[in-house]
Amino acid sequence: MEEQAVAAKTGQAKSGKKEFVGIVKSDKMDKTIVVTIETTALHPLYKKYVKQVKKVKAHDETNDAKIGDRVRVIECRPISKEKCWKLAEILERAK
Repeated sequence: MEEQAVAAKTGQAKSGKKEFVGIVKSDKMDKTIVVTIETTALHPLYKKYVKQVKKVKAHDETNDAKIGDRVRVIECRPISKEKCWKLAEILERAK
């Protein structure tokens, strides 16, 4: 039970690969989506939570994800120079 709680906090699955949930910001490339991942972290000096945003490129084999979809991406081997994530599943479609 503790392992699952730790894995949920760190964003790592049981297999040791990182997993994140984010929003698709671009799907213009072939078989590639750009996903923005928002996290919050406590600032060490000011003790205030600040939002951190990171953009990753993920492999979408079927070109199924569209802009605004909420998706889960998982770490994988490097597919190209900047692409080392793949689309695991689409959690929620854009309205």
